[in-house]
Amino acid sequence: MIPQTLTILMLEDEPLVALSLLNLVREIEPAATIIGPLSSVKEAQEWFNTHPSPDLVLADIQLADGISLDVFANRPLDCPIIFTTAYNEYAIRAFKLNSIDYLLKPIEKEDLKTALDKYHLLQAKFENKTYLLQMQELFANFNPGAKKYKTRFSVHQGRSMALIPAEEIVCFGKEEYIYLLNTDGKKYISDFRSLDEVAELLDPTQFFRANRQYLVALTAIEGFRSDEWGKLKLKLKVSPGEEVTVSREKAGEFRRWVEK
Repeated sequence: MIPQTLTILMLEDEPLVALSLLNLVREIEPAATIIGPLSSVKEAQEWFNTHPSPDLVLADIQLADGISLDVFANRPLDCPIIFTTAYNEYAIRAFKLNSIDYLLKPIEKEDLKTALDKYHLLQAKFENKTYLLQMQELFANFNPGAKKYKTRFSVHQGRSMALIPAEEIVCFGKEEYIYLLNTDGKKYISDFRSLDEVAELLDPTQFFRANRQYLVALTAIEGFRSDEWGKLKLKLKVSPGEEVTVSREKAGEFRRWVEK
């Protein structure tokens, strides 16, 4: 039985995403008390300075004024976290070891329910002081500059393998397989099993997960436009054969990324 005292703090700077997530949480955890959404690192730090920790945090890694990891940089970490973005792939890879989960936007109800169910199953673990100290060490040792990203990718070229430099990649796409599209407009089959696997190897300042089918390179983007539903239509230097779109929920995140 779900405890009546469950409190969930939400850190999210995109109003539409926050509203959607809020509604999903209320459907899945109707008895929970939801705090927020708080949209900035500063706001979250001030909240933690004046309130006891919640039972659970739903945190977008990229907030309005920085990354949510900064909220916990100089304070004891005594609550579990579900990350709700794939913005920083290094953080995802590190914290997946000890965080409950991370959810790729746009967030699906079933994925959120699975993550919350996992929280209830692991609740006793989060009361273990040794476990919490290990999580705190992960935050303390977080150093995005330490990550080394792949600069070349091997792909199939007939019976041989070819090497494609990262700067010649337009995008990675998903069909029946994961393929790479280069600046010459050629598609190559890769050995990757998922775009999530590819994303962990790419520099997140140079590649963006536009949707579930595409990872696009910054250097391949000529421009973009918004449609009547708030989605962004990308204009790439080389087309993969169909229009690549960014969802309304990720539009703000994309604009921040592309305009840096």
